[in-house]
Amino acid sequence: MPDLTVTNWFGDVVSHPRVVVEAHSAEDVSAVLKDPAKYPSPVRAVGSAHSTTPCAAADGGTVIQMGSINRILNYTADTVTVEAGALYIDIAKELEQKQLQHYVNTEIGNLSAGSAACTGTKDASMPGEYGQVGSYVTKIKMALPSGEFLEVDERQPELLQQVRSSYGLFGIVTEVTFRVRPIVPLAVHHETYNLQDFAQKLPELKIRGESLMFYMFPFEDLITVEFRHYNPGAAGSPNRIVWPLRNYLWGSAGPAFCHHVTADISDSAIRYGVIDGFCALWRFKLTHLIQSDYTIAADQMIRYPDVADNRRYTFSFYAFPEEDYPEVLSAYFQFCKDYYKRKGYRSNMLTVGYRVLQDQNSLLSYSYDGNAMTIDPVSTANAGWNEFLDAYNDFCANHGGSPLLNQTDRLTGVQAKKAFGDRLKRLESVRKSYDPQGRLLNAYFQDLLAE
Repeated sequence: MPDLTVTNWFGDVVSHPRVVVEAHSAEDVSAVLKDPAKYPSPVRAVGSAHSTTPCAAADGGTVIQMGSINRILNYTADTVTVEAGALYIDIAKELEQKQLQHYVNTEIGNLSAGSAACTGTKDASMPGEYGQVGSYVTKIKMALPSGEFLEVDERQPELLQQVRSSYGLFGIVTEVTFRVRPIVPLAVHHETYNLQDFAQKLPELKIRGESLMFYMFPFEDLITVEFRHYNPGAAGSPNRIVWPLRNYLWGSAGPAFCHHVTADISDSAIRYGVIDGFCALWRFKLTHLIQSDYTIAADQMIRYPDVADNRRYTFSFYAFPEEDYPEVLSAYFQFCKDYYKRKGYRSNMLTVGYRVLQDQNSLLSYSYDGNAMTIDPVSTANAGWNEFLDAYNDFCANHGGSPLLNQTDRLTGVQAKKAFGDRLKRLESVRKSYDPQGRLLNAYFQDLLAE
């Protein structure tokens, strides 16, 4: 049988499995794992394939497509239980009918429940809350490499912490329970700062009782901060326009515009002048239009098309201790300028970032040791992007950053070990106990976890 070709949503991570199978039940997943002759190793499960790394690659092995296992199974007053292929945005829509919402309303609504349960995500923490979806996962059912099922819940806190960072290496998640909360009005507004002013004001911004997301423009030394806070006293009806407008600029118009400008304008000075002009318009709309005292948190999520088109974009991720962030951010802005001078390359979109509160609910949490703030370059993958990522990874690793194994592309084992140290060793030790034969271990994780 010739190898097949499978890519991630963006199309830049390519895998060549021997078998691709669509599962329709948890029992289908179990049957695959029990039959290595028909379904060779490594076996990797795939949801909507929005990861930017080869975490789901299965060269020579088996890809299980989980999208058809997507039922919502049960509600309580503060939880929802779903099958692993259910999309986060679909769950949110159903929750809204019951006047409930997720705690973390992350941007990529196509996130599958199974991925949310055992991989890393990002969102600016609401005051007093976590910013990672998996931290609100209270129970996980998964098919072990043997095909047998295991349930893990909050009565097993250490194992649950490990499973939340297992990336499908202990077993394949088939069912997830999320903690949820009643819908609360959400207020949002934006302010723009220059780099020096931002660094000086950051201490007071952090104590304003609002979440902080950043839209960063390194070549103009500007940062637009998105402030959000719950606003239970909001009167009237919710504004259902501002988040769709933000999402249209961010998830559709922006990437498509930058893609076409890059393809159509060969002169780099003109090309980036046009892109910088568009970014100025972007900032204007954020600060003047994307503001309301009463929105619905779930409206922040974006449903991306099943098949990517010219609106697609990709990104990377590193988190840093918040006390180091002003210095690191200034160095990053200079790094981007210096790289452009040396290599003639700059990303054709902006950089974003998030403030994420300390969170030890996942073993490989990037805010495990304290509050963290991130630097996430975004691009339509214009020519030179991969080489830029190599330099970006070196920069971030040298400045004490922590990556995400599913969102930091071109990550090396050395960089992962530098960030996570003994926690990565602990994860590998537990992985071996559940999968001593490497049924679920692909080449990507083999490199990252190798001694």
